Amino acid sequence: MSEPPGAVVSLDAAAKIPDPSAGAATGLAAGEPARPAHAQRVQPLRRPGRWIATAVVLVLAAQFVHGLATNKFYQWDRFAYWFTRPTILDGLLVTLEVTALSAVLGLLGGVLLALARLSRSPVLRAVGWLYVWAFRSIPLIVVLIFLYNFSALYQTLSVGIPFGPAFFRFDESRLATDMVVAVVGLSLNEAAYAAEVVRGGVLSVDQGQHEAAAALGLPRGYRFTRIVLPQALRSIVPNYVNQLIGLVKATSLVFYVSLLDLFGTAQTMGSTYPGDIVPLLLVVTVWYLILTSLFSVVQFYVERHYARGATRTLPPTPLQRLRTALTTARTRLRSEAAI
Repeated sequence: MSEPPGAVVSLDAAAKIPDPSAGAATGLAAGEPARPAHAQRVQPLRRPGRWIATAVVLVLAAQFVHGLATNKFYQWDRFAYWFTRPTILDGLLVTLEVTALSAVLGLLGGVLLALARLSRSPVLRAVGWLYVWAFRSIPLIVVLIFLYNFSALYQTLSVGIPFGPAFFRFDESRLATDMVVAVVGLSLNEAAYAAEVVRGGVLSVDQGQHEAAAALGLPRGYRFTRIVLPQALRSIVPNYVNQLIGLVKATSLVFYVSLLDLFGTAQTMGSTYPGDIVPLLLVVTVWYLILTSLFSVVQFYVERHYARGATRTLPPTPLQRLRTALTTARTRLRSEAAI
């Protein structure tokens, strides 16, 4: 309210009225309180424990790198020789082929098993649960060795009526090559884990979505493919990409069914060249690190893509983090230089 004419303003009230000219003289905006002369810059909280832990980790990492670089036992010259040899690359190609086929077949089998476990049929639910329970309980190496010796139990396989005539017969030993045994074994094992990933993704969809779709009178198949599945993929895809990383490492077991993948090739070369066992193991280690790192990058961007609509802000990419760190460091240097 404005004062009436002739009113006297007290000194206390006058002191509270900001002077526009004062802000221009001190470099402050109008109405902004002046900084006291004794005010100091706020110092961040000291965390000595964090600096000590960082120093310890850096020292240990430096010692580890120094040991790798100076220890002659690793034979880095032989490592460089074997790293891109055609034999090693052929084994790497077999590893990628087995991984790709097992991933696709395992995912298809996992979807069928998940649907069976979510079915209203008690028989399908029991069969799905029994399959998942069995293959998650049996070690993968046992499954592969059992399939490799499957021809000893069943020399011929037939398709027909149970306890009746057979329509087709074929020799199991001719059909089950080393590649087939490896892919089938990995696919059977992968399907059990993929089934739980898919089932968990479907169950993660809010029950209200199911009820709303049913209230609209939509068919059951349409509800699943158009409403439930797109929301479930937000959980299924990132988790299954993580499962693929484990599948890449699991392919090293196919060596025990006589398939020369990356690990099997290195083992064979190590038997031929006993002095190069350590360099060959390092070659295999580095190649597996490269493969799993590539899958990790894919997993990050897949998770980032499916996080849209679920989070307020998407997680920053490594390039965005680098830009933010550089901008923060530049701003801090400028502020310290101005003080």
